[in-house]
Amino acid sequence: MEQNDTNPQVEPKPAADGASEVMPGPEDLLQATERKAQEHYDAWMYAKAEGENIRRRALEDVSKARKFAVERFSNEILAVKDSLEAGLAVETATVESFKSGMELTLKQLSDVFEKFNITEINPVGEKFDAHKHQAIGMLDSDQPANTVISVMQKGYALSDRVLRPALVMVAKAK
Repeated sequence: MEQNDTNPQVEPKPAADGASEVMPGPEDLLQATERKAQEHYDAWMYAKAEGENIRRRALEDVSKARKFAVERFSNEILAVKDSLEAGLAVETATVESFKSGMELTLKQLSDVFEKFNITEINPVGEKFDAHKHQAIGMLDSDQPANTVISVMQKGYALSDRVLRPALVMVAKAK
């Protein structure tokens, strides 16, 4: 049989360094593709595991933050309790020394409140605000209607969030 000129034999071309360049076969291409696919799968699995670890650590951090959120506040308030106990332990206290000790303890408590952004709501003379005040009654007054005329119990807010509304008496409309 004669060789047909339409399908000539392809001879490998010599490379620049003199070695001949060989085209990879289908098995070689398949193996290279499988290796790349395995690398991508491994990278994906690593990223997935890392994402799960980050999520788990974040949940643990949130849990710890909730559990120990009041730890700093608790440590500060313990000093106030110690002062109260020390004042009660004094056996020869006079009214003046007892009052002085109470004022110092109140100052200590106020400092703790200030440190943790707990503010007092004492709205005498202010317009009634249902978000910060709880009206327990209305009285006739010379003040404009819905003005707080007396505070029965102060309220408190933590960073602009009401912990306890102030119990107030409000002026009636004339």
